[in-house]
Amino acid sequence: MKTSNKTLFLVQAALIAALYVVLTDLANRLGLASQAIQVRFSEALTILPFFTPAAIPGLFIGCILANLLTGAIIWDIIFGSIATLLGAIGTYAAGKLSFKGKKWLAPLSPIISNTLIIPWVLSIAYQLEGSIPYFMLTVGAGELISCGILGMLLLLGLEKHAQQIFNKA
Repeated sequence: MKTSNKTLFLVQAALIAALYVVLTDLANRLGLASQAIQVRFSEALTILPFFTPAAIPGLFIGCILANLLTGAIIWDIIFGSIATLLGAIGTYAAGKLSFKGKKWLAPLSPIISNTLIIPWVLSIAYQLEGSIPYFMLTVGAGELISCGILGMLLLLGLEKHAQQIFNKA
């Protein structure tokens, strides 16, 4: 990677991390991130690895920082960030596929990783009342809204200008 490419990668990752933190804070302030169905606007950003690998560390670091700043417990910081990292890697892999409708796969990995991991955090770490299947349903619904709907709207909006926005320098 040339120096300019490394710089671009770092700037993109840092910008994505910062956006993730700001959008998570906004959802928290609006009370959308602490209900049965949690809607984090920041989770829409999990489609960004479809366009740039810089989004993978950006989302991971952004999730760690957002969870730290919003008062999450250590297990949520660790496992929530791992769920976001796995989702980002899956979205990046979807972007590397070679068929026309691949963009519709972009939100699946974050939805699945969060739906499978976060319910255990809610049940074991936070000791919330409810069963794992119930939390899978509610977390999955929130991720479907955040990633499946908002994320796809973001992807469709960025798609036409992705080359200019995520210029490879």
